[in-house]
Amino acid sequence: MPNGYRALLAPLCALLVSTSHATAAGSRAWFGELHVHTMNSPDAFMLNVRTSPDDAYRFALGEAIEHVSGVEIQLREPLDFVAITDHSEYMGILPRLFDENSELSELELAGRLAANDPEERQHALLEVLMSMGDNRPLEALVDPDLRHSIWQNYVRLAEQYYRPGEFTTLVGYEWTSSGGMEEINLHRNVIFRSEKVPAQPFSSFDSPDPRKLWEWLDAQRDAGIEALAISHNSNLSNGLMFPAEKAFDGKPIDAEYAELRQRNEPLVEIAQIKGTSESHPLLSPNDEWAGFELLEDLLGGQGTIGEPKGSYARDAWLTGLQMEETRGFNPYRFGVIAASDSHNSGSQVEEDNYHGKIGSADGTPETRRGGSFINTHHIRYSSSGLAGVWAPENTREQVYDALARREVFGTSGPRIQVRFFAGPGWPEDILEQHDWVEQGYAGGVPMGGDLSAADVAEGGPEFLLWAVKDASSAWLQRLQVVKGWVEDGETREQVYDVACADGLSPDPQTHRCPDNGATVDLKTCDFDRHRGDGQLATRWRDPAFNPDQRAFYYVRVLENPTCRWSTWDSLRTGLPLPEDVPPTLQERAWSSPIWYRPEES
Repeated sequence: MPNGYRALLAPLCALLVSTSHATAAGSRAWFGELHVHTMNSPDAFMLNVRTSPDDAYRFALGEAIEHVSGVEIQLREPLDFVAITDHSEYMGILPRLFDENSELSELELAGRLAANDPEERQHALLEVLMSMGDNRPLEALVDPDLRHSIWQNYVRLAEQYYRPGEFTTLVGYEWTSSGGMEEINLHRNVIFRSEKVPAQPFSSFDSPDPRKLWEWLDAQRDAGIEALAISHNSNLSNGLMFPAEKAFDGKPIDAEYAELRQRNEPLVEIAQIKGTSESHPLLSPNDEWAGFELLEDLLGGQGTIGEPKGSYARDAWLTGLQMEETRGFNPYRFGVIAASDSHNSGSQVEEDNYHGKIGSADGTPETRRGGSFINTHHIRYSSSGLAGVWAPENTREQVYDALARREVFGTSGPRIQVRFFAGPGWPEDILEQHDWVEQGYAGGVPMGGDLSAADVAEGGPEFLLWAVKDASSAWLQRLQVVKGWVEDGETREQVYDVACADGLSPDPQTHRCPDNGATVDLKTCDFDRHRGDGQLATRWRDPAFNPDQRAFYYVRVLENPTCRWSTWDSLRTGLPLPEDVPPTLQERAWSSPIWYRPEES
């Protein structure tokens, strides 16, 4: 097909494939945001953000809202679902300290925050921030009645904007634990299944220990309130997000810990503004794509580089397999999403439509280029990301249930759709059949699922993989399977290219697609529209499958290269390209894994 026709037909092809999946399998991909902050988060307010939860909902619906820099920001396409996740610690308090109609404005602290002396204001702000990091709340700012009133307003707004079948609002918040250590990130977002929520959130002021959060979620479930936690920025946890031996409280990790964590924390945020948490070149030296949008400097750590071990999802999945092999339990059977962690009440995740994510600190090309926040240079921030879920309908219950069963995926920004099934085997032409997705569900398990020896044929499981491009983004370059397993007590990993664009085939020895030659013109940021495919799909069997080895498999989809947001900033301002970040990147999507267990189920 001539390239010009192919470019014209790509959006239509993507629409037709998506629609057929919705009717054939009873489920379709929905895209949304599960991590966004407004002026009600203390750090956002301190960065001069003055947009509200109401603005965040309007932004998610596709409306334009005002950015602190004075420009308007707007999505190119509305989201299907959103959760506003302001920090539970001092949620909504700082705006009231500056509100003359609030009793809080009469506090001595409020006077110092509004002082004419910049140094006095800074000391007051640090007092608030340090109390959060130390888990020692300022008593006047944590009145239970006020916290309840503020929290109920979130519930009311979620109900106001909820349009079942069209736009889903999920009640949520961020539990912001640094474990009492300024540099450590142990943060989780808590997402509720319905409007039935507790009187107020459980914050790190209640406890900085993740185990206590999970126990609180158990107690809420016993009371009829369903919720789950999603950890984020494990890359900045200094190895503490996924420990192998001792939990946060110093107790040995055991089966009870594993069950508690699995029950309450089924997901990890694999990509967002503060870096990607898939893997690290030191952990995955044979994965050429493991260094994507890394951020390693611990928050507030004066340039301290975090410990990779225990800080990345793939390593955690491997650790979990090893624990299951030797100790009989696995706390790290989680799926993945991506999010923005924007502190602007919304964020465009497209590289060419990026306006920063932390208020006035990175709101212009100039501040993004030369500034830093909590000792992290803005130029290293990422424009990521989006969450994708497979669900029959766009309702709270259906979106939440997809999250809970891990039938979800994450992208670095583009709305790439990815399907992943595993089972004993399917007809050779299954991917050409109109009901192949329905067959995938009927004869196997989707992403997030489990296989046992009883579920696979003698030659091992067969996998069905499918991905379709975002109609507004670059063509797809390759479809990959990442495998992790335990062999002779040691963890192993392998990246397989399983489908290549442009009619190319993976090398049987290296398991890599040939370079398809896609390029980017750095003078204009025009990307190659003549190479790549709009859709990649294949059946695949693991050539090294061993029925006695427990393993996991997940899908990674790579686009052709395009300009990074920092290159777009340089193009528009005339400034030279920054030297410490690459000029281009390959946008991508990650599926949740499918696990194989040798045991008979």
